[in-house]
Amino acid sequence: MNLSTHCLRSVQIIFIVLILSSCSPGNKKSAYQAGRDWPVYLGNHFSNHYSSLKEITTENVRHLKIAWVYRTGDDVSDNRSQIQCNPLIIDGVLYGTSPGLKLFALNAATGVRLWEFDPDPENHYSKNVNRGVSYWREGRDKRILFSSGSDLFAINADDGKPVPAFGKAGKVSLNEGLGERARDRYVVATTPGIVFQDLLIIGSRVSEEEGAAPGYIRAFHIKTGKLEWIFNTIPKPGEFGNETWPEGAWETAGGANSWAGMSLDEARGILYAPTGSASFDFWGGNRKGTNLFANCIVALNARTGERIWHFQTVRHDLWDRDLPAPPNLITVTRNGKKTDAVAQITKSGFVFLFNRETGEPLFPVKEVPAPVSDLEKEETWPTQPVPQAPPPFVPQVFTSGEITDISKESHDFVAAIFNRVRKGDLFMPPSEQGTLIFPGFDGGGEWGGAAVDPNHAIMYLNSSIMPWILQMVKVKPDSTGRTGSGELTYKINCAVCHGTERQGIPASNYPGLNAVSEKYTGKGLMDVINTGRGFMPSFKHLEEQKKEELIAFLMNQKPNPVIKGQNPSPEKPVVPYSHTGYNRFFDQEGYPAIKPPWGVLSAIDLNQGTILWQVPLGEYPALSARGIPPTGTENYGGPAITASGIIFIGASRDEYFRAFDMGSGKELWKHKLPAGAYATPSIYEANGKQYIVVACGGGKMGTKSGDQYVAFALDRKK
Repeated sequence: MNLSTHCLRSVQIIFIVLILSSCSPGNKKSAYQAGRDWPVYLGNHFSNHYSSLKEITTENVRHLKIAWVYRTGDDVSDNRSQIQCNPLIIDGVLYGTSPGLKLFALNAATGVRLWEFDPDPENHYSKNVNRGVSYWREGRDKRILFSSGSDLFAINADDGKPVPAFGKAGKVSLNEGLGERARDRYVVATTPGIVFQDLLIIGSRVSEEEGAAPGYIRAFHIKTGKLEWIFNTIPKPGEFGNETWPEGAWETAGGANSWAGMSLDEARGILYAPTGSASFDFWGGNRKGTNLFANCIVALNARTGERIWHFQTVRHDLWDRDLPAPPNLITVTRNGKKTDAVAQITKSGFVFLFNRETGEPLFPVKEVPAPVSDLEKEETWPTQPVPQAPPPFVPQVFTSGEITDISKESHDFVAAIFNRVRKGDLFMPPSEQGTLIFPGFDGGGEWGGAAVDPNHAIMYLNSSIMPWILQMVKVKPDSTGRTGSGELTYKINCAVCHGTERQGIPASNYPGLNAVSEKYTGKGLMDVINTGRGFMPSFKHLEEQKKEELIAFLMNQKPNPVIKGQNPSPEKPVVPYSHTGYNRFFDQEGYPAIKPPWGVLSAIDLNQGTILWQVPLGEYPALSARGIPPTGTENYGGPAITASGIIFIGASRDEYFRAFDMGSGKELWKHKLPAGAYATPSIYEANGKQYIVVACGGGKMGTKSGDQYVAFALDRKK
């Protein structure tokens, strides 16, 4: 059996799925107002970010004005809070979430709040980001499903109160079904689950370090909260794919989680789930093999969780190449024949296109040789799959000819660093020397995802062109007593975000910890470790002694004396490496190390497998003032498109909201926002008028945080 390619179900099983799905309640006509609502995360179950509304056109879009603004009132002033929510609009009501993960309902025509639900009034949760909510309706029973921390809630959509019959007092734990070892591990859901009949199918975000919880995909019954099925993304003995891991690895391995959201073909009853890498992200000496179902798109029977087919886009991932967004379901024309397809973008800049029923690639995929690692006990996989069309939507190799030229000083500064690190291949493994990761850890393609015009099978997506540097650090076994243990615990669990010298990583919003004793007492620090704070997860699962030793290290306290006669055993790390953090590669002014553009908007013809156009997305005013043409910027959040030919997108670092022509990529309109719109907009109609609303939460890339949802509509006086 060749595990380097997708595996197909027999035609007989596919026919059974088709027959069952055609008889299912989920195949009934939707109760939503066709074309007027935005009833599902990213617009519809196909994840196509598409609205059929046409009131706003390429001719009148310049007359857009602010229709209303809603302030949540709970942003955090240190520029660390965010709103990444793509809100739902159903029957004239908008459902969204705040930076503090409060759920609310607004009048979609006026922005007036109808109700608010605070899942955590005592601030016990670490505040994971939230990208949206799910909606379910049966008769008069209407529910919002959303998560905060490790809890999944069912909330009455009419009054904002928990549904008592769901789980325990309206909530269930997202740790359920992951096994005893995951009971106290970090498990949240940044992206909403997808509703199929009476099930909510949901993935999770877990830690990316050793000891992470497994990322199994699960279905909960929407009426009761009962766990209905589990798909083990790290297969157990006897399950398909178990042989792609070392024996017994399923008992300790983590990750392989579907954090980015899913898509659904309701008529066929097939769910399409993208998955991320196995943990630890950058060293896999203890998980030798291809590691199914990490880095896969997996087609599942939505009623049972049974695998139909899968395709693995990266084998034995060492680069954090999670599949970053829900796949787009679209019908394409290939060789004169229409085929229902699945299009999956990647952080590396690829678009993989598959037959929706069988998983067969619609464009050739070539196995290319990959470099060998020199890290201790590491075994890279010898080849990696590369689609031959469409071409990559971002460059994939950073050469000396692409070093920034915005000034001689910038070029020389970058060249000195560039010459010291390993580079030259998309799959260059991590190293102690330092490895250039390009496209960077955040892509390429990212969680904002792609929009697809269902009428022409053209994909529109934004992407960043940003190099990062990954440097591995050997973690030595502790032989120095309690202080050494605290430092070791820090290196294993904390250094990747806060730096090996506790200096922090400002560009990624990770604070320094050198002066932590000035802000916290030992007890206060223990509370933060146990509950999390801001976007920091809880480390409650650490042994009590390890937490005390970590606090002593962070507070610069002397070690407790070793009692005479005791000979504490040296602690041996499970993983022999940590790394210096998630470091963007900047010049001395803080601009990307590569020549512009640094962010682009692209149009890709999925029928022909060609790129139609690319334009810069965003600009740096300071560089424009120096006579440098718009460079584009790093960007987060995705586009939304309309049947009238307009792309709406925020995403850029310059905090503008823009409209582009779908045919040419020409910028038609822009509006300065109160904070960056690092979220995908929603398009809807209320009281006969078309609106576009976007969350302005800021907080990424060092930009200020915000707490506003801003809605736009046409000024009908024009």
